[in-house]
Amino acid sequence: MSATIRTITAAQVHAALPFPALIGALRTAFVAGAEVPVRSSHALNTADDRLLLMPAWGEGTDIGVKLVTVFPGNRARGLASVSALYVLFDGTTGHPLALIDGEALTLRRTAAASALASGYLSRPDAKRLLVVGTGTLAPYLAAAHCAVRAIDQVQVWGRSFEHAATLAASLVRDGLAAVPVADLTEGLAGADIVTCATTAREPLVRGALVRPGTHVDLVGAYTRDMRESDDELVARAEIFVDTCAGALAEAGDLLQPLANGTITREKIRGELADLASERHPGRRSRDEVTLFKSVGTALEDLCAARLVFGRTGPP
Repeated sequence: MSATIRTITAAQVHAALPFPALIGALRTAFVAGAEVPVRSSHALNTADDRLLLMPAWGEGTDIGVKLVTVFPGNRARGLASVSALYVLFDGTTGHPLALIDGEALTLRRTAAASALASGYLSRPDAKRLLVVGTGTLAPYLAAAHCAVRAIDQVQVWGRSFEHAATLAASLVRDGLAAVPVADLTEGLAGADIVTCATTAREPLVRGALVRPGTHVDLVGAYTRDMRESDDELVARAEIFVDTCAGALAEAGDLLQPLANGTITREKIRGELADLASERHPGRRSRDEVTLFKSVGTALEDLCAARLVFGRTGPP
């Protein structure tokens, strides 16, 4: 075993992963590919508590595993329900290199993957971004999308206008031109890019409300029975996913319209790797509606962890 295992905190992760650098690293990683076994999920003490294991490795690269615990009962305890730790190993010796804050890593890589897709799928002249949802991921999605498009206004909508106003004020302090919106319908009608990260079980982003040329980024709804978009949007849009394996196993936004016959498997035009490698050109017309659905892949974690490790230096 190596003499020292580096511990990398959440603050170090955020400092080491500015979005332009991480987006570029993810582009390279998706082109190179990696071995990404299906995520394993294990029931723990109760029916709701779970342990998730997400490994990945590439040829000649390091090995990584994200360990995630989901304890829904923590909400009643005033604690976070999801905790995560990332373990990075040397790909040559198998020795552990680092323990990395898994939540910070996940926030950064998830937002960066959405921004990477937006670079191929949103209009180059996109100016108005609508953030739907005010959870932990929302400010990172806003910052990442603004890193790839010259956004001149960020609108924030949440079920609580107070929470939307608080998030918008925080984004302003971070240098983004952000305002809260009370009417989701109005926000959708004027948006060039919509990024949505919620736990909705009923559609929020409806096809009838989205104007031609909009890019829709769906990050929430991470189970089969959750949904952020309706059938009309999915039927209208050119659909792309981070990985087909993940999306077709977990994404209610796609599995539900596939099951009811609204779309067929062929409606999914490609994966993020197809865009990054230019096997698919991405947006092909100004007026088409594009949709990117992500559920997350361990390739993103490994890429981000390697970048963090290389940028934080020895202990």
